Amino acid sequence: MLGVANRLACIKPSSTFAIVKKSAELKKLGVDLISLGAGEPDFDTPESIKQAAIQAIKGGITKYTAVEGLPALKQAIQAKFKRDNHLDYTLAELMVSSGAKQVIYNLFMATLNPGDEVIIPAPYWVSYPDMVRLADGVPVLTPCSRRDHFKLTPERLAQQITPKTKWLILNSPNNPTGAGYSAQELQALAECLRQYPQVHILSDDIYEHIIFDDYQFFTLAQVAEDLKPRIVIVNGVSKAYSMTGWRIGYGAGPAPLIKAMTLVQSQSTSNPCSISQMAAIEALQGDQSFIQEQALTFQKKRDGALSILKAISGLECYTPVGAFYLLICCQSLLGRRTPTGQVIQDDHAFADYLLNQARVAVVPGSAFGAEGYFRISYALSLEELESACIRIGQACDQLTA
Repeated sequence: MLGVANRLACIKPSSTFAIVKKSAELKKLGVDLISLGAGEPDFDTPESIKQAAIQAIKGGITKYTAVEGLPALKQAIQAKFKRDNHLDYTLAELMVSSGAKQVIYNLFMATLNPGDEVIIPAPYWVSYPDMVRLADGVPVLTPCSRRDHFKLTPERLAQQITPKTKWLILNSPNNPTGAGYSAQELQALAECLRQYPQVHILSDDIYEHIIFDDYQFFTLAQVAEDLKPRIVIVNGVSKAYSMTGWRIGYGAGPAPLIKAMTLVQSQSTSNPCSISQMAAIEALQGDQSFIQEQALTFQKKRDGALSILKAISGLECYTPVGAFYLLICCQSLLGRRTPTGQVIQDDHAFADYLLNQARVAVVPGSAFGAEGYFRISYALSLEELESACIRIGQACDQLTA
């Protein structure tokens, strides 16, 4: 039997996709299950975007495109950066991939040598460490305290930088915490980074437009223009435009680096789907008003979930400023017993308990570098969300010391 490559021994499947798959299997068996695991909006793709794809098919735009994406889409991305972030990029500084995830993978494959270090503030998106490992890099997982709202401080950053540090990942608003960096906080990090010219920054801005209350989004290159040559911005249409299945992400950075990332893509997938690219042009150039409306809907769901969860004894909830997740602390419930006498040893056991007892699927915090926590997505109907939160409360109440 053919053995798999040794490099696969250091990575694991995505925890979020595993939860989604298990939930779907249980629902197919007729189990009354509410899944809070999926990291995608529950809104449908806007009709104008769908129509752009249909017209692309009818117009015969079904052939290969340039590896780095259609010029028209790159121009739309260029205009987006100018409109939303007040940043100027040439077309040579932009590329399009099959999702933001591929942009990040291209980046690490194009830049990391064995032993190069990547600082990853924790909690973090589940795929960052494994993509670093696949590229022979070393993920430097850096816990950020709840006292600092799960955000990296300049002091913590300076402690983690070594001569081997090549990249820092900043994800704001963050998955799984929903925390967002202010302009002042980014400026403080920039001041630290200026002392370490070997460190480059990956700015993952995929939740840029899903923000709440009075939070204002800034990307690092906006507040530290001198660092722009060291920054790669990753974004896409998946979250803001409800286009997760269309698989279009994009990256912006120094032209030589974008060229190297394009080379990697040329020998993996080549160009992104031509039809999806045409839909993405409409997304970026068309009516943007629905984005704020959807963010307000997410905010109502956030508030509805928090009003129930904060009243549950043993749980602690951080109020996010963006994305559509809640990272919930369940540490005080660890060590308690279920109605069947089993001891809840860790957050994985707690998630299993909620799945079996409450019929609610959540993702253990350990998957995000947050032991003793669990993540829920509130991208579902308010009725289902409130029902799930009530079920979680009932299950917690059944635990005994």
